[in-house]
Parts: sequence; structure tokens; C-alpha cells
Amino acid sequence: MDVIATAGHVDHGKSTLVRALTGMEPDRWEEERRRGLTIDLGFAWTTLPSGRRLAVVDVPGHERFVGNMLAGVGSVPAALVVVAADDGWSAQTAEHVAVLDALGVRHALLAVTKADLADARPVLDDARERLAATSMGAVPGVAVSAATGAGVPEVAAALEAMLAGLPAPDRSAPVRLWIDRAFPIKGAGTVVTGTLAAGTVAPGDRLQLGDREVGVRGVQSLGRPVERARATARVALNLRGIAVEEIARGDALLTPGAFRVTVDVDVTLDVAPDRLPAEAVVHVGSAAVGARLRPLEGTAVRLRLAGPLPLRVGDRLLVRDPGARRVLGADVRDVDPPELRRRGAARQRAAELAAQPTGAAGAAVELARRRVVRAADFAAMGWPVPDGATAVGPWLMAPGLADQLAARLPAVVARYRELRPLEPGPPVDVARRALELPDAELLRAVVRPPLALREGRVSAATAGLPPQVQQAVDAVRARLAADAFAAPEAPDLAAAGLGPRELAAAVRDGQLVKIADGVFLAPGVADVARQRLTGLPAPFTLSQARSAWGTTRRVAVPLMEWLDARGVTERLPDNTRRLR
Repeated sequence: MDVIATAGHVDHGKSTLVRALTGMEPDRWEEERRRGLTIDLGFAWTTLPSGRRLAVVDVPGHERFVGNMLAGVGSVPAALVVVAADDGWSAQTAEHVAVLDALGVRHALLAVTKADLADARPVLDDARERLAATSMGAVPGVAVSAATGAGVPEVAAALEAMLAGLPAPDRSAPVRLWIDRAFPIKGAGTVVTGTLAAGTVAPGDRLQLGDREVGVRGVQSLGRPVERARATARVALNLRGIAVEEIARGDALLTPGAFRVTVDVDVTLDVAPDRLPAEAVVHVGSAAVGARLRPLEGTAVRLRLAGPLPLRVGDRLLVRDPGARRVLGADVRDVDPPELRRRGAARQRAAELAAQPTGAAGAAVELARRRVVRAADFAAMGWPVPDGATAVGPWLMAPGLADQLAARLPAVVARYRELRPLEPGPPVDVARRALELPDAELLRAVVRPPLALREGRVSAATAGLPPQVQQAVDAVRARLAADAFAAPEAPDLAAAGLGPRELAAAVRDGQLVKIADGVFLAPGVADVARQRLTGLPAPFTLSQARSAWGTTRRVAVPLMEWLDARGVTERLPDNTRRLR
């Protein structure tokens, strides 16, 4: 399906032409039909001669309803510009075309109506010349009379040609459906409508609406139920679990987690105006939100929105100054902009925005500025993953950053060991803070040989002990080599300079094994103890084990419990043991 919007003055016969093309009445309200004046959005659809389905959003033409007009064109990729042969280009036509130009609409068709009342050629030539100076460029034009039917088939054929040139919508993209109507249906509940510009939606989907998730009970498109609606399409969604009073035009249904909801936005305007208002109205999709404007420099502006909007980098906004009846087009450049605190920060920010490319190249620049970001947040901002980025769990690191930090880390570890020579290296959180990383998980991409992550620390592979401590530990190991179970007494350890910190360091370094408080033996003691016990009849007593080991109860009791805990021995109900 294709979707277009109408544009033009109230007296130029937009709605009449829509009726002639579709056979449907786009004006929904009795007052509209009575006054012959489109007040709110109207909707109609038809099947073109080729079989192509076309939906039309008929927007108000009167200047008093420009807000409603903006709500109708925000999500539509093409326009039907209507000018009357007996009236010509008007101020309201110019305002509508300025909106289409600010939105960057590139596909349009010009229809000069009331060709039965006046010569359409001068108006066609004038309007096409004016349109050529906008984003729509060279626009085909057709003279038509809805009253006589002359030219209606030619309008349909020209629409076919225009629609054939539309770019294919991204149906794999997340859903952001800007709601333009919400109403109850008896027996069905709440129904909302909008133009699905990208993605797909089907019954059973869960979508985000504000701070809650809602279920899609049913989907209709052009008045018929469908199993799945695919962009581009006019859709009506029957929602589960929400009242119509909780929904308003301008709300958006979103794929959960796919968009960043923000009130601070950096944008670049199409042109640098002579004067910017302090406050304006920002339009996107069907939403209209007040905003305070802070000029940065040149065309760069920071917007502080009066209410949150789900925006992405690359979105197109309209900034409207209601007092001056002026509309400016703006590109969203950052939906999570940095704070501007220092003198000159606004100018620097404007320079960054001016230098930042778009697409993948822009993503690389942005990721380099942020250094590290959650991958889901980066995608929700609208950025693709740049080549060379490092993925670590849920995080993305800027290209080259992991290598830079890996080169810095040895100095961090060395400095830490200078200050704390008994420790093999800094705890992971200390290393994380030193490298200014948001999560210790990121160290996995930074710690490289000869460094290693061990027991919650970043350790040197050959950390070793201070010379004096090593000498004392060597003496203890020599004693244990002669008698594996002759654990030194606490006074002997203290006299050798081995206090709790030194002993803990020796244990971390794998040079001693802590059996219990005050009881330290050599690595491999479990094998030696098991070998000595193999000569005993099973089951055996603690006293028999002590004799086999040739040690005291001070050592034997904690050693036996240590062996039990490691599954070397098994304690039986009568307190005897056997080897496993």
C-alpha cells in the first residue's frame, strides 16, 4: 500500500478531488460537510487501475487548522499539491508547500483543479516553477475538473508513476506509529489509527505507549482485518488494556526499547535564521510539543522539549514559530546531548555537530566521543554499529579504545603494586575506575597477557612477592619439604616477618596453602596426606591419621576437616573416616 497527503488551500477543491479519485467522503464531521471546510484529518483510499492500493490523508487547508495539517503530513512520504485554476497560488498554498519543503518531501504531484472554470495552463506553469525551488523539485502537473471528471484518470495515472518512484520502506525497522486518531468501538475497546512508515505490526504484538506496554488485539488496514500490516500503510490497531481517554493525538506506539525518549535534542536547521524565537512548537509525526530554543552557533540549536518524544538521530522535525507563521526544517543530530557548562561549550558543540558526518561514519565519530555506551542505547539513538567497534557483553567500545586502554593498564597495575607490594594487582573495580570504564565487565577486552583476571583482580602473570617476604616463605617451604605436616607455630611465623598480610599474599601467589587460621602448609599437601592414609585400614580414626602424618592435633584436626571439605576423605556417622 502507498500513502500520500493532500496539500493546498481550502477553496482549491482538495476534498472534492479526493472524492472523485476514491469515491469516498474524506470529511468525517457533519460541520465539515455543512461548511465545505476540512477542519480535521480526513482519510480515504482506493485501488488504482494497476491494482496498487492507495491511501490518502486529506489535511485541512485553512490557516486556522495548520496544527492539524502538520499532524497529517508528518509520516507521509509523498504529497498531492492542489491549486485551483480560478484562484492560483495562495498564501495558504505557500505555507503548505513550505511545510512539505521543511519536511524534505521529495515526491509530489501537482493537480490544478477547477479546470472547467478557468485556463489551467498559467497556473500549472506558475506552480511548477515555485515547486521546483523546493525539496520536491520538478513536479509533474495535471489539470483536472472534479465536477466534470475531466483529468481524473490522468491524475490517477500520474499518481501511479509517482508512487513507482518511492523508495521501499524498511519493513525490518522498529515500529514507531504516530497516533492521529483514537476512538472506542463497542465490543472491541480502544482503536487507534496512524500511518505505519516503517516496520510491521500484527495481532499479539506488544508495543510501548508512554511508560506502559499495550497489546495489539487486532489490525485493520483500509477497513479490512489483516494478519500483518507492512509499511507503508494506514493502519487501525485495536489495543488491549488501555482506555481511549488515556491516549491523545501525538502519542506514539513503539517497539519496546527501540527508541530513546528524550526532552533534550541537538538539531541543525536547514538555514540559519536572522532571529530565532525563544520558544516554538516542534512537530514530528502527529506530535506537537512546545520547546525552548538555545542557539549554539550557525544552524546548530539545542531544543528543550516541554514533553518527552521518542526520537532518533536522522529524524526530521519542524520548528514552527506560531507568532511569525514561520516553519523551519531541522535534522535531529543527537538525542542524548552533553551538558553545556563551560564557557565556550555551546560554540564547541556547534563545531562538533557541523563536523559530524552521517550514517556509519557519523556513528564512528559519535561512539569515539562517548568512548563506551550500551549497545541497545546506541541503537535506540538511531546509530548503526560502526566498523571496528568492540562488543563486550551489552557494551560497545569505540574502535581502537580497547587497544589504547590495554596499553595503559600495565602502568596502572605496576603503580598499584608499588603502593601495595603484597598484592598481585588492583581489584577489578580499582582498575575500572583508573581507566574510566562504566563496568568492570569491560576489562575482559582490556586485560591481555602477561596480565590476567584472577580472583577479582588484575594480576601480573609473575607478580611474585617482595624479596624479604619471599625469603621468609622460602624458609617455611624448606621446612615443609623436610616434614610436610610440620606447620610453623604462630610465633615462628611472626618472628620470620610473616604476618597476616604477608601470609595472605603467599597464599594468593600459590606458594602456601591455608588449612585454617594459623595453619599453613605447602601446595600439594592433599596428595601427600592421601598417600599416607592409604596404608591405614578403613575406616580409620583421627588419631590413626595423626600418627600416619606424624603431626600434632593442632594440625591434624583442621587438616582432616579440610580434606573432608575437598572430598579427599569422607566422615562417617561414628566420626571415623575413609578415603573416597
